[in-house]
Amino acid sequence: MTLATAEVAPDTHALRGSLPLWVGIVSYAVLIFSGDRLLNDPDTQWQITVGQWILDHHAVPHTDVYSFTMHGAPWISTQWLAQVLYAQIYAWFGWAGPVVLAAAASAVTFALLARYLVRNLSERAALVFVAAALALTAPHLLARPHVLALPIMVAWIGELIAAADRRGTPPFRLLPLMALWANVHGGFVFGLMMIAPIALDAVIQADASNRMALAVRWGVFAALALAASCCTPYGWESLLASRNILALGSALPLITEWRAVDFTTLRPFEICLLGGVGLALYRGIRLPPLRIVILLGLIHMALSQGRAAEILALLSPLVLARPLARQISGIEAVASSSLRPVRGVMLTGLAVVLVAGTLMFAAMHRFTPNAANSPVAAVAELKKLNVERVFNDYDFGGYLIASGVAPFIDGRTELYGEKFFVDYDRASGLSEPDNLFRLLEEYHLQATLLRTQSAASKLLDHVDGWQKVYSDEIATIHVRKAGASHTAEPSAHFP
Repeated sequence: MTLATAEVAPDTHALRGSLPLWVGIVSYAVLIFSGDRLLNDPDTQWQITVGQWILDHHAVPHTDVYSFTMHGAPWISTQWLAQVLYAQIYAWFGWAGPVVLAAAASAVTFALLARYLVRNLSERAALVFVAAALALTAPHLLARPHVLALPIMVAWIGELIAAADRRGTPPFRLLPLMALWANVHGGFVFGLMMIAPIALDAVIQADASNRMALAVRWGVFAALALAASCCTPYGWESLLASRNILALGSALPLITEWRAVDFTTLRPFEICLLGGVGLALYRGIRLPPLRIVILLGLIHMALSQGRAAEILALLSPLVLARPLARQISGIEAVASSSLRPVRGVMLTGLAVVLVAGTLMFAAMHRFTPNAANSPVAAVAELKKLNVERVFNDYDFGGYLIASGVAPFIDGRTELYGEKFFVDYDRASGLSEPDNLFRLLEEYHLQATLLRTQSAASKLLDHVDGWQKVYSDEIATIHVRKAGASHTAEPSAHFP
């Protein structure tokens, strides 16, 4: 693998300077053609439902109005604007709308990453980083609010890094971006936290005579960014909401996307990580102290939380670009003076082709959420039973909310809290079977809606007082019925 800086001499290649555009187009096309995969997450359905509630009531929620276990408990949506966007485009175009919106946001993210990288690196080197970023973020590219925040994150951190590279401060015109981020997704807190290490990097590398003035300007920018982040319907409550996630404690490892990275099988994350280490050892790459701290911090996050792999993939190239450009070939990169601007006619033509291609594909392909998380037939039967207190599978919570059925639990883990979620996990997974029977009694549950192959569902087949009334390959319903006898005998195996 060879990384080289951008050459100063003019390049006559037809595509020179348009790499970000082509990265965006290819990324968008790939995601659209795999569109159903963007609907794999069960949370998408309740996100759209919340967005529609906001549109209908012209207000944002302050308490839970969906579950029966936490009904009326304090709850705010720090991603209300993304939910509104998904709800509105779903109302217009059905499931094709959220797919297109998520694919477009992802494409813009990778196009922006390429745009920042080609300021310092050759297009070949930039493409390597973009390809690695795409491989690492692909599992988490879903029609959820965080995807709409990804281009904001890249633009925000990209401008902060660019300011540090030139030993200056970010422009104040960047502040509205923070306000937008704070309304789209709660991850804006990370953007605020990144100001300090990047500012310190800029100050340390600046001339001694200019450090104090530079530190003051960065301090002013940080204060204004903090103020901008409070420009939400919730004000400063949006900042405090992050505490609810951090307070989940032992519940976090039980959620797939929050688990630490598993190296038992070879995956793209391990390949990219080892490749980066090998490149650093082979080329003897040196980084400024604060860039090392930032990079190690991003790696630590990615190792401890699987969902942070996308942050490492998208931001580490921005952190590395200028130091790499200065070392690998010894040529200081020239900002995009050699880049050929894309002609307006070409850009318009490509836009027309993308829109036409999207409409044609959407007309031929019916986008649908993952059937495994949408127990359509089972919920239809459940509604006929007229029960109000149902113990449901965690992944069914989003579909229940969208269907107008109050769930026991859903993807809003911060609402339910650590103890509730841990108790539920131990009950549904039967790691503590007594917990299942305790919850069934404590919450006066009238029915269960669980995955057919789940341990709890299989156990209820053997329990008196619970009758199986419906089952398919996805979900099984048991109802509480006095005098009901178990439908299956426990099996015993003797050596």
